[in-house]
Amino acid sequence: MENNAKSREKFGSRLGFILVSAGCAVGLGNVWKFPYMCGQYGGAAFILIYLVFLVILGFPIMVCEFAVGRGSQKSCATSFQVLEPEGTRWHHFGKFGMIGNYLLMMFYTMVAGWMLYYCYRSIAGEFTKTALTAEQITEKFTEMTGSFGTMTFWMVVAVLLAFGVCSLGVQKGVEKITKVMMILLLGLIIVLVVHSLSLPGAGEGVKFYLIPNFELMKEQGIGNVVFGALSQAFFTLSIGIGSMAIFGSYLDKKCSLAGETISITILDTFVALCAGLIIIPACFSFHIAQDRGPSLIFITLPNIFNRMAGGRVWGSLFFLFLSFAALSTVIAVFENIISFAMDLWGFSRKKAVLVNIVLIILLSLPCIMGFNILKGLEPLGPGSNLMDLEDFLVSNNLLPLGSLVYVLFCVSENGWGFSNFLAEANTGKGMGFPGKMKFYMTYILPAIIVVIYLKGYYDTFAPKGLHYLLPWMGIAFLFLAIVAWFCLGRKKS
Repeated sequence: MENNAKSREKFGSRLGFILVSAGCAVGLGNVWKFPYMCGQYGGAAFILIYLVFLVILGFPIMVCEFAVGRGSQKSCATSFQVLEPEGTRWHHFGKFGMIGNYLLMMFYTMVAGWMLYYCYRSIAGEFTKTALTAEQITEKFTEMTGSFGTMTFWMVVAVLLAFGVCSLGVQKGVEKITKVMMILLLGLIIVLVVHSLSLPGAGEGVKFYLIPNFELMKEQGIGNVVFGALSQAFFTLSIGIGSMAIFGSYLDKKCSLAGETISITILDTFVALCAGLIIIPACFSFHIAQDRGPSLIFITLPNIFNRMAGGRVWGSLFFLFLSFAALSTVIAVFENIISFAMDLWGFSRKKAVLVNIVLIILLSLPCIMGFNILKGLEPLGPGSNLMDLEDFLVSNNLLPLGSLVYVLFCVSENGWGFSNFLAEANTGKGMGFPGKMKFYMTYILPAIIVVIYLKGYYDTFAPKGLHYLLPWMGIAFLFLAIVAWFCLGRKKS
């Protein structure tokens, strides 16, 4: 193990680690989901609740992932195997982490391709050449998703760009280029926020977004608002499938992990808050209602840029910002995927890149087909497609269950143990992780994760009727039982 640790690539700087890890956490959900939820659930009141849950939920789980990565000096494929007590079954979770990363990229590469395509269309002035209506923009979005060739081309472009970065290595590729992308991303955010706040009538949007509206909270239901903030805080950091653990394995022992995690969390939150300051004031300025999900990005906003002075410039900058956000996540996850082959089978970086370029492109095709060739498939019920299924498997299953495993592994005497976790987390200078959190992490935090997991199933299938809900809830409890069996059991000696 010592030889592996010595030969393992490392980040060249602390800033590189923070920006690359933040790039993985900063995703498209920050842009289209967070602003919508703030507006729906009472603005600043929702934000305050969200920040509290981010500290008590996201922070400790991310520290766990980083600690396992740095302590093992391996990716999630083999990190549990290095640290687990002899005879335990934790190493099986490495396979689930690998599956999670591949599943995530099976649809995220397509969405990254959407961003690149819209950036290209904005630069070409397609949205501002003629006065397109919202209906015409909707038709163009449907035309894009309905074209297998167009979708595949831009997905392949995203894959080649990201793997091209990873092929250069940790310091010369992933760290160096992601640092530039993240700095440009943050710069673009500031420029776009300033412009959005200067639009006529933007002040009403800012009030709607940032001033607490407790009446709106009551209308939506306090429980719904609290759970909305809880779930958003949980999913925003991309924790649970080892996407963060890999960067812990590239980190030296000079700094403690708690302080680094806080820096990453602050950056992720900054991007989410600024996304709202870009989108909501613009919607108010042009009297266009905000929508949820992809329609906000691909239909509502192009319609705004179409009507805005200098819309071609601002639209291009906005979709460039989104492209950076998408690609930073893809690069981070690709680095994790490459490390699987290097850790498990001793592949060179070049060989791992070449094999996975082909593999990821092939695995991404079914999701693209789900919008055209396989459009009739509805795996989660009426109105769903293959992307919904893949997203459900990752977001509603592997992320929460993986987070549960990381926490239990770090606190359980049957796992790595809290004393070992705490020693690794607090190695180096900086803020220490509080040892008093052991009780909370052993009992309360796992219970919260289980509630989030089960509520995700309920919210997905309850509206479709009991005949959908009951079988799927049975599957949810079965998965929990399997996790418990792996976590608590030992092999017979």
